[in-house]
Amino acid sequence: MINNLKLSKIWCLFATGFGLGTISCLPVGTVASLLAIPIWWILMYLFPFQFYFLFLIIGIGLGIYFCDHTTKIIGIHDPQSIVWDEFIGMWITLSVVPVPIHNNWLWTIIAFLLFRIFDIVKPWPISWCDREIKGGFGIIIDDILASILSICIILLLMHLFY
Repeated sequence: MINNLKLSKIWCLFATGFGLGTISCLPVGTVASLLAIPIWWILMYLFPFQFYFLFLIIGIGLGIYFCDHTTKIIGIHDPQSIVWDEFIGMWITLSVVPVPIHNNWLWTIIAFLLFRIFDIVKPWPISWCDREIKGGFGIIIDDILASILSICIILLLMHLFY
C-alpha cells in the first residue's frame, strides 16, 4: 500500500504529515495529534485569532484536496499513512482552548485526550461518516466531527470548572 506513495508529490507529503504517516513503528494518528499542539501554540501565540481561523479554513480545503489525491495513489480509503486529518481535528479542537501561559496545560491535555478518544472510538455520527463518505472530504469530515464533539465537552467542562 505505501509502495505506491510518492512523497515527492506535494499532496502526498502534506497528507502524510511530511512523511510522518509512513513510519509504521509509530501510532501515527496520536503522534500527529501531539505534533499539532506546538504548531497551534505558535500560531495562537504569534498571530491574531482571525489568522488562525483563516489557517484552519485553508488547511481544511487543502487537506481535502491532498488527502483525495493521496488515496487515489494508494488505492485505499483513509489509510493510516494519511495524518493531515489529525492535524486539522486537533487544530479545530484546540481553537477553544486558552493558550497555555505559565505552564497551564490542563485544557490542552483535555483537548488532546478527548479528540483522540473520539477519533479512535468513532461514536455515531463519526462512524457513519467514516464508513459512508469517501475521498478527501470523507477523510477530513470524521475528524472535524470528532473535534466538534470534543469542543462541546470542553466548553461544558469550562462552564462548570473554569
